[in-house]
Amino acid sequence: MFELIYPVDPAPLLPLPSSDKPGLRPARGSEMLPVVEENGLVIGQTPRKLVHSGLKLLHPVVHLHILNRSGELFLQKRSMSKDLLPGKWDTAVGGHVDYGELLESALYREAFEELSFSAFNPIYLKTYLWESSTEKELVNVFAAVGNFKIDVTNEEVSECRYWSMEEIASSLGKEVFTPNFEHEFSMMRQTLLALL
Repeated sequence: MFELIYPVDPAPLLPLPSSDKPGLRPARGSEMLPVVEENGLVIGQTPRKLVHSGLKLLHPVVHLHILNRSGELFLQKRSMSKDLLPGKWDTAVGGHVDYGELLESALYREAFEELSFSAFNPIYLKTYLWESSTEKELVNVFAAVGNFKIDVTNEEVSECRYWSMEEIASSLGKEVFTPNFEHEFSMMRQTLLALL
């Protein structure tokens, strides 16, 4: 399985200071995220607020696809209070990896925070780069297969349900889903079905 490689000593704060910008001083208690190279080597750390600021510091995230035995995919609708893509349907679980955290630990933490979901055995599928106009992510994709009953709404998730593969495919390109989900679904659909 792909894993992050942390330095022995804490990684430097990024972005590094320059002549026109003083050194970064994160606010006390700031959520810090690792900044990585494509191979998972952690080269720095940065406050969460900077990873969506257009600086495009490559940072790791985890995604969990939840698939039932009928071949349906569980999706969540992002809360309208989200800073990115509010109201769009997305992967069942998706979230940032905290600095110092292992991928699987981040996956379980995010699954519990978003869906109160913890009774699953994740299968690692793939790691790939995703870049948008505001950020650059190293996406680590996992899946869980089973007949899970999940029904959660909270401040992060406004709605959730299982979708058939055909229903998802017919809704692609219609502003229903996040762009990253559409990309990932197109890339991973056959891999997910092969898990059944």
